[in-house]
Amino acid sequence: MAMNEDGYPVFKGLQKPLEFMGIRGRFLTLAAGAIGVSFVGFIVFSIALGKLAGFIAMLVLAVAGLVTIYVKQSGGLHNKKRHRGIFIYNNIFKR
Repeated sequence: MAMNEDGYPVFKGLQKPLEFMGIRGRFLTLAAGAIGVSFVGFIVFSIALGKLAGFIAMLVLAVAGLVTIYVKQSGGLHNKKRHRGIFIYNNIFKR
């Protein structure tokens, strides 16, 4: 933490990228959503089919969500579509 000229501590923000249990940045909200969906799935399946089916559904939904996040995360925090090929734009400045 840095000190300003008056002697007060100044927080400069995070020095490292945000990461929690191997999940980085914007994927943390997706992970929270995946865990929330798994709990809702547990409630729905436990009411409809029983506690064991609810537990299995919760595990499957949580694992599927987290695997999806890890796969998307391997593309980077700012993954974008990469178009292959050559694009020719004709008459873009003509009226």
